[in-house]
Amino acid sequence: MWQTEDLILVAVSLSVSVLACTVAGDGGGRPLVTAVTRDAATSLYTIPVKSGSPLVVDLSGPIVWSTCDDAASHDTLECNSIDCMRAHRFHPPNCQHTGYGMPDPGNPYRCKCTTHPHNPVSGDTASGDMTRVVLSANATDGRNPLGPVSFTAVTSCAPDSLLAGLPAGAVGVAGLARSGLSFPAQVARTQGVANSFALCLPSGPGNGVAIFGGGLLIAANGRPLTEMLVGETPLRKHKESPGYYISASKGIAVDGAQVPVGQYAPLTIGLSTTIPYAELRRDVYRPLINAFDQAMERQGGRVPSPAAAPFELCYNSSRLSPTRFGYFVPTVDLMLEGGRNWTVFGINSMAQVNRATACFAFVEMKTGDKSEYGGLAPPAVVLGGFQMQQNLLVFDEEKQTLGFTSQLTGRGLSCGQFNFTMSA
Repeated sequence: MWQTEDLILVAVSLSVSVLACTVAGDGGGRPLVTAVTRDAATSLYTIPVKSGSPLVVDLSGPIVWSTCDDAASHDTLECNSIDCMRAHRFHPPNCQHTGYGMPDPGNPYRCKCTTHPHNPVSGDTASGDMTRVVLSANATDGRNPLGPVSFTAVTSCAPDSLLAGLPAGAVGVAGLARSGLSFPAQVARTQGVANSFALCLPSGPGNGVAIFGGGLLIAANGRPLTEMLVGETPLRKHKESPGYYISASKGIAVDGAQVPVGQYAPLTIGLSTTIPYAELRRDVYRPLINAFDQAMERQGGRVPSPAAAPFELCYNSSRLSPTRFGYFVPTVDLMLEGGRNWTVFGINSMAQVNRATACFAFVEMKTGDKSEYGGLAPPAVVLGGFQMQQNLLVFDEEKQTLGFTSQLTGRGLSCGQFNFTMSA
């Protein structure tokens, strides 16, 4: 994070239609689609938008960065350019603002824009030239890719050492945050489409899908996928972070019973694609796991197993009943601003750690370092990739809302069935 700017149709195949804005642009005013892949070794998600090479998806990243060739092979933005200023609106944790750049060694009268690419996994930050590179994805009518579209994007160079902890083969990070130089914002400007994107994260080795540019999603049977959105809630800001935050105005409930964190409501909830499991501040974590464990006991499925790091609550999974929504366990409801609940079913709350053990996939947040939140308290909850898998999320920066479907698998749907076959 930074301190200061997603269908098994059980009978037939499914396709998705996107009704796009028809504003003129390099891609003909159509949204761009790309596969989303989950890396099993790191639990990170990537999109292949830089010459087919993967960039890690980071909902909190304000810029796109990647490794670059030697300095002689790329142009550098000037310090007084608007894009240089956009790049410096947000700064990584523990990174002081020391100006927009430095003199160009080849031209002392020219200021070369530099910025600070940040690795969201290792926490490392480096300095790199701001430059322009060609990124690409496929224009889409929603049913199929229509053909590749390349566009020039403003990105930051980074040293190879900054790739530590990222998936093998990844060459950088695609920041999707609420900033002027994020990947969605640059697609919107270059393609003449809405500054909005839909993200559907896969839960296994298959692909998920991301569509950048707004529009409705329509299934092959003619049913709009937006009808599956169970709710929409306002996007909020948290401190100086450019990430995506929502508010649980009435807190959290387990099996319909409100968790006693009353003095802390409303609860600020962040969304992260770079942490594997939901993290909660201790003042929210302890009441939640106590409430869940008690609900498990009432339900009759509470057969504890030894804790398995990083989880505290673990159960004998042979005693848990499987359903379309995962194990039959108490639901966790995030009671959001706007009156809708984001319901977390067993498939997104119970992690299978071995053949006999499943654990409650909510962990206590480590809050020793508050630098990325300006020294103040972090959000109450940060949902991780596991909680977002097989959920269609629509991030709309123009409306400043987050739309969500909750779990798709229970409806016979999956993020992995977008038809990536090129349209004839």
